[in-house]
Amino acid sequence: MEKLRIIFMGTPEFAVGILDTIIKNNYDVVGVITAADKPAGRGQKIKYSAVKEYALENNLTLLQPTNLKDEGFLAELKALNANLQIVVAFRMLPKVVWEMPSLGTFNLHASLLPNYRGAAPINWAIINGETKTGVTTFFIDDKIDTGAMILNSEIAIDPAENAGHLHDRLMLLGSQTVVDTLQVIEKGNVITTIQEDNAEIKTAYKLNKENCKIDWTKSGEEINNLIRGLSPYPAAWCFLNDKNEELSIKIYEAKLVSEPHSYEAGSLISSKKEIKIAIKEGFIQLLSLQLPGKKRMQVAELLNGITFSDSAKMH
Repeated sequence: MEKLRIIFMGTPEFAVGILDTIIKNNYDVVGVITAADKPAGRGQKIKYSAVKEYALENNLTLLQPTNLKDEGFLAELKALNANLQIVVAFRMLPKVVWEMPSLGTFNLHASLLPNYRGAAPINWAIINGETKTGVTTFFIDDKIDTGAMILNSEIAIDPAENAGHLHDRLMLLGSQTVVDTLQVIEKGNVITTIQEDNAEIKTAYKLNKENCKIDWTKSGEEINNLIRGLSPYPAAWCFLNDKNEELSIKIYEAKLVSEPHSYEAGSLISSKKEIKIAIKEGFIQLLSLQLPGKKRMQVAELLNGITFSDSAKMH
């Protein structure tokens, strides 16, 4: 059985959970690669990635290359003498990096591949109304999320959960799946499955302003799934027109109310306690939202300080 010397590559909180599990299972992590520091927020203060914070706290060797093909970085990487690399929510690697270790480089992806290849698999599984998802480990090749699969694990999606909650559950599931993958690699028992492409494969497109915007003419289920699938980040949004003012608002939590009415889609109906938006087959009742320049608020709290006119409309 070959002793593993691991380099871990990742950036966000999701990757931290996996890295922590690897460390706690007594695997030898000889280096951590994460994104370069970036200025963030209004003050443009330098912000460390979640993985960097963890690496510093745990005295792990840390590299932050801006160019993965840089000769200096490649020399540092080779000097770490790893025989396996693990990638979780990082970026596309050049061949010179992923083929370096003798046992290969594997990725943990938060979907049941080949479905939901791409940048936002957790979000799109909920947005598309899936009832199950999972995680997959696979050996990296020269395309995105297409390599030979090692292991996968499945999980049911609760009809009421949002992307944040599913993220946390998949992080736990992914942690165990990575440890299971390490065990089969360590024992030399790896059996891979080639991903088969077909026209039915769904893609986890990068999230942007346009595909996060709510279309109030869609079905209640589609709108509710979009809100759940984008909460808490980056959040579904729309424009609110009221009193000759147009505001961009974010909606974090809502529920579908099936009820006949004669309102036009997008009409805002409010009382002292609730806000409802008219849709084809009823209403979307808003529970938590954010107005420009304000913090996220529960609707009851918001209605303490604001009223809407009868002509208020979402679009």
